[in-house]
Amino acid sequence: MSATPTSFDANRPGPQAAGGDAPTLLQRLYRRDLAAYPATGPRMAYLAIVVVTTVVLYYMLYIQYAVATSIITHFDMTYRYFVWVSVIGNAVGAFASLVAGLADRWGRANMVVYGLLIASLLVFFGLPSAGSKGVYLVLFALVSIVEGIVLVATPALIRDFSPQLGRATAMGAWTMGPVVGSLVVTTVTSQTLDTSSWQDELRYSAIAGLVVFVVAIFALRELSPGLRDQIMVTLRDRALVEARAKGIDPQAARRGEWRQMLRVDIAGSGLAIALFLLLYFAAVGNFVVYFATTYGYSEQRANAVANWYWAANAIALVVVGLLSDRLKVRKPFMIVGAVGSIVMTAVFATRATHPTTDYYTFAWLFVGIGVFSGVAYGPWMAGFTETVEKHNPAATATGLAVWGWTIRIVVAVSAAFIPVLVTSVTPLVDHGAQVAAAQTQAAPALAIVGAHPEVFAELGKYPAGKAPADVMARAVQEVGPADLATVQKAQPQLAVLQEYGTKVQKAAHDGPSQWRTWWWICVGGQVLFLPFVFLMAGRWSPRRAREDAALHQAAVDRELASLN
Repeated sequence: MSATPTSFDANRPGPQAAGGDAPTLLQRLYRRDLAAYPATGPRMAYLAIVVVTTVVLYYMLYIQYAVATSIITHFDMTYRYFVWVSVIGNAVGAFASLVAGLADRWGRANMVVYGLLIASLLVFFGLPSAGSKGVYLVLFALVSIVEGIVLVATPALIRDFSPQLGRATAMGAWTMGPVVGSLVVTTVTSQTLDTSSWQDELRYSAIAGLVVFVVAIFALRELSPGLRDQIMVTLRDRALVEARAKGIDPQAARRGEWRQMLRVDIAGSGLAIALFLLLYFAAVGNFVVYFATTYGYSEQRANAVANWYWAANAIALVVVGLLSDRLKVRKPFMIVGAVGSIVMTAVFATRATHPTTDYYTFAWLFVGIGVFSGVAYGPWMAGFTETVEKHNPAATATGLAVWGWTIRIVVAVSAAFIPVLVTSVTPLVDHGAQVAAAQTQAAPALAIVGAHPEVFAELGKYPAGKAPADVMARAVQEVGPADLATVQKAQPQLAVLQEYGTKVQKAAHDGPSQWRTWWWICVGGQVLFLPFVFLMAGRWSPRRAREDAALHQAAVDRELASLN
């Protein structure tokens, strides 16, 4: 953790922290700057609003994956097309994250508040009413643009309202946003999909977004540039931070911000965490498809087993955040969490080829993966913002924009790559249900054909109704008129089996081993995360971290004494 105070020149000119008439109600809807650092009560309220906003935004974003098979059927999409909906959404979201780097100049709160409104309206009115799969793709891309912006603006607000020695707890709570969003998705769908359509599920998420928007538009605030452009280690720094704010020139503080953020400890760490989260991205986008095609789970059952992952991850994020702040270190938690996650994910990968693996085996594996990934990720978020602050605290949103762009690009590339590697998914999703239905409906006809293979092989040489009289006479004699009629009636189903049956059967055989390969790639991403931990700011030893905190407090006391 950084403990270096920003220098202060009492004679240097700068913007005033306060002044002018009190804003009207209308002005308060867009003028959100706080002239003084808020007390604990309001500060906790702002943090809570940001966390809840993040939860509902990810609820709206992830809901489509929980009802993926229904959306694919409704729009007559191929699975590959649905994947490209996600790929394009993440790609445009990546570049929206770069635009959100301007939040250091424009402010964070308005981006969050009005982004939430736009996303809610798109999900309530747009996506459920899309007239075609092309329109759906465009609307989802617009939702993803909002998500890309919020991905940067919300953690920037969390950083602003959380001093370094409470940062891991606050960032753990923020990181619960996508996790709890996923948990809400799977909980709601597993309880309501039997009575609700996929359009209803999307609208439920949008209603939640609109409710939170009403709260946020009136209640959410942010620090003025002079306050947020400083490092705040503990709440005891408040008086000094407010005094320094009068002498800070925000424009000068942000000069060269992109160059400062494009460093290996920032950009490299952003790539490392994106690779570490490959399994998480697959869980969000593909668990329903994976369990449906490999184990025959319904959408509800697949979402229910994923609940174990999200719930364990959410709890771990909060608990480890408290521990990290208490011990004042981040890196040991990152290493322990990463190693534990590697082991649990490797065990999960070994079970991918075993069709007898039961529901609760997966559930307990997901608990382990969720806990250990939370142990790594919550402290990483705190450590990353502290690494950014080490270079320039005024460029926090810019540093988070670099991370946001990187993580969305990795999501897009991984989403595009899965159908290339796991080729079995496309025929299983596109035709698996159709083949299964045909197999059931044509079962009597298949039994008859199986009992007289030579007769039906001879009939198959001719178009329907065009067989020579002697061939038909032999068929009637050996098979019987009633059974021939049964086979004739099942011709549409038999045609489906002839066209797709072999492909689906091969895909069902190859699918588990192909998925296992992807799960091992996820393990590799977690391994690559480990060396980048050593590049980040912060101590390994709690004792050394306590010494740094004591030195920092002494420096703050001296500077306050000199100001007084």
